[in-house]
Amino acid sequence: MADTDPAELERRIERSRAELARTVDAIADRVSPKNVARRTVARAEANAKEFVFSLGERIGDVVGVNSRPAKLEDESDDLWADEQPGLAPVLIGVGAVLVVGAAVMLWRRRRR
Repeated sequence: MADTDPAELERRIERSRAELARTVDAIADRVSPKNVARRTVARAEANAKEFVFSLGERIGDVVGVNSRPAKLEDESDDLWADEQPGLAPVLIGVGAVLVVGAAVMLWRRRRR
């Protein structure tokens, strides 16, 4: 008899509506352009940091400079400490080459 009780049916319907509303809100939150953009930027930032760290390690290996471990809690933010005098100019040079290469590629595309 409990299955056909109108009050019980109304309570079940209200629970189902509330659950459906939460589900729809969660889906809307997940696919909102603002949140998608925020997640994409965070992912791109993490990938860029990983790339730069990897590039620094490879350049350090090529140049013969020991790579530094990740920043420790008591360590300062100065990445270019006196321990690695040759790494900064190398990274600046690589950055300049990348910028010039990108500029040349854009210039060639626009000429076509």
